Amino acid sequence: MQLSALAPETYVRDVLPQTFPLWGDGRTYERYVADFLAVANSRYGRRRRHTVALDDDAVLGATCKLYSRELHWGARTMRAVGIGAVFTPVTLRGRGYASVMLGTLLDAEVAAETDLAFLFSDIRPQFYERLGFRGVPSRSISIRATSLDGSRVAAVPMEESDWPLVRRCFDALDMRRPWGFKRTPVVWEWIRLMWAPRPHSGVQPVNLVVRSGRLVCAYAFGRRVMRNDTFVVDEYGFSGDEGEAAIRPLLRMAAGDLARVSGWLPPDPARSALPRGSTRARKSAILMVAPLSALGRSWWRTQGESLLGSHADAVWSTDHV
Repeated sequence: MQLSALAPETYVRDVLPQTFPLWGDGRTYERYVADFLAVANSRYGRRRRHTVALDDDAVLGATCKLYSRELHWGARTMRAVGIGAVFTPVTLRGRGYASVMLGTLLDAEVAAETDLAFLFSDIRPQFYERLGFRGVPSRSISIRATSLDGSRVAAVPMEESDWPLVRRCFDALDMRRPWGFKRTPVVWEWIRLMWAPRPHSGVQPVNLVVRSGRLVCAYAFGRRVMRNDTFVVDEYGFSGDEGEAAIRPLLRMAAGDLARVSGWLPPDPARSALPRGSTRARKSAILMVAPLSALGRSWWRTQGESLLGSHADAVWSTDHV
């Protein structure tokens, strides 16, 4: 058995038909393939091998996707690899293919001096714990829309030219964090692909910004999900007191006449912009991390306790891989 890169066209032919029932998320199969190829063929997807497989006598025993990220921790930069879409065909499960694939992959990342591996578990976290991953609190928040400030705010639909201003707004907030995922231009390109509106009955994408002079002082991205009477927040950001004060009325506006605002529990310091709301542990997309280097282990010793006991989550849902 060996771990090898899997060409995008091979992944489309041999893997996507099997994973579509799991991760199609209401899309047509054609859109599911197009979304994969958009990322795989982007500058971000071409930075490294994006899809890998464990081969066993020309049989794909297990496959996954890889995502290159960096973390800022004070003045230090940590190299990280995200692991997503871990999949073993139904007829081959129970033979340890996924364990061998991930173990081999982690060994290769250690040899490449990667500092940290991370993933979002949709299955038993204990499976990944046996490979050295550690679970981090992963929660959702739900807020009654009427509990948010109903004041009028000068929010407008986001335009293409607003992206650089949104990035500056994000950076202003992210600089207040002791650590976080870095957003380089290539990463922003990937996130924009992930945020691209997807045709889905009863779901309305909503991307709003609040401008202050020539800058964006607040923004919110999400989806109105009519069947759940909910505006689902993917991410919001703000800069300065004016931006922070705009978040609650901005989310109230984004919700329109829907009853609730929900989403992943935001990381600090963004969490402070929301009322307490109702929080609960997620049953899927549970963040797990595996320190791989001396720097990674030092980061965990320094930040791990605060991560495990924090009233906020560690990452935005837009960092999901």
